[in-house]
Amino acid sequence: FSSLNITKLDVLTGLKELRIAISYRNKKMTEVRLPRGYFPSHLEDLKEVVCEYETMEGWSEDISKCTCWDDLPVNARRYVLRIQELVDVPVSWVGVGPDRVSMFKVNVPLGFRVDASYSPLSSR
Repeated sequence: FSSLNITKLDVLTGLKELRIAISYRNKKMTEVRLPRGYFPSHLEDLKEVVCEYETMEGWSEDISKCTCWDDLPVNARRYVLRIQELVDVPVSWVGVGPDRVSMFKVNVPLGFRVDASYSPLSSR
């Protein structure tokens, strides 16, 4: 993929914490992460897969009126940037409401950080 569009960011407003799946493990082999991009081809195998999550702080500000990147709360920007970092694909558009016009273009390069003190709340 050459870019990613994130829609419905507004529905996450009000959540104190947000979890992002960062890897998958087999329940029986807890020390072994499944290869990136792997998805089990059989339902029996899928039943044995569990997600590992990273937890980030949410935001409470209404973002439905945001029209540009800088309008977003810091934690919303951190969330988008973390997704961008994990998938190693730049985010091009962010949707903040139900209308077609509730999207804006994002031009944040890979590797950009909102601030130097960024760190997720926890990794599990």
